[in-house]
Amino acid sequence: MIRSAGWEFGLMRLSAHLKLATGTVLVALYMTACAGCGTTDGSAGRDPSEFGTGAGATPPPLEEETTKLQTVYFDFDRAEIRDDQKAILRENAGAIRGSVWAQVVVEGHCDERGSEEYNLALGARRADAVRQYLSDSGVRVERIDTVSFGESQPAVRGHDESAWSRNRRASFRVVR
Repeated sequence: MIRSAGWEFGLMRLSAHLKLATGTVLVALYMTACAGCGTTDGSAGRDPSEFGTGAGATPPPLEEETTKLQTVYFDFDRAEIRDDQKAILRENAGAIRGSVWAQVVVEGHCDERGSEEYNLALGARRADAVRQYLSDSGVRVERIDTVSFGESQPAVRGHDESAWSRNRRASFRVVR
C-alpha cells in the first residue's frame, strides 16, 4: 500500500512537471510566432523601403484608397459577375494587393424588388461572388470581409430601371 501511494505521488509530480514544460513550450512558440507582430498596420516583417519613405512612412489617407476601388454592378436577380464588370474587379484586385494596409469589406446591395429576406441573401451572394473573384485574382481571402445590406441602402432613389440598375451592386469599404 505504501508503495502504491508513493507511485501515485511520483506520477502526480511527473504530471505537474509535464504540464509546466508544455506551458513553457507553448509560451515560447507563441512568442516566436508573434515576433514582429507589434504593428497594427500589416507591416510586420516588411522592409521599410516598401512603404516609400522609410520607417516613418504613414499610409495614404483612407479616402485615397477608397476612391481607387470602383463599384461593380449586377443584373436583376443575379449574383454572377458580369463580363463588363470583370475589368473593374481586376483593377480593384490590383489596388488591394498594392496596399499593405488594406482590409476590405465588400458590401452587397439590391434594388427594392423582392422581400427583405430574399434581398439580404442575394446581397450576400453578390458580396461572396466578388470576394471569390478577388481571391482568384490574388488577393488574400483574409483581407476581404463581406456584408449584405439587401435593399436597405440604395445608391439611387427611384422606382424604375434606371434607379434599380444602380442599386444592384457591390461596393467597397477600406478598413484598417
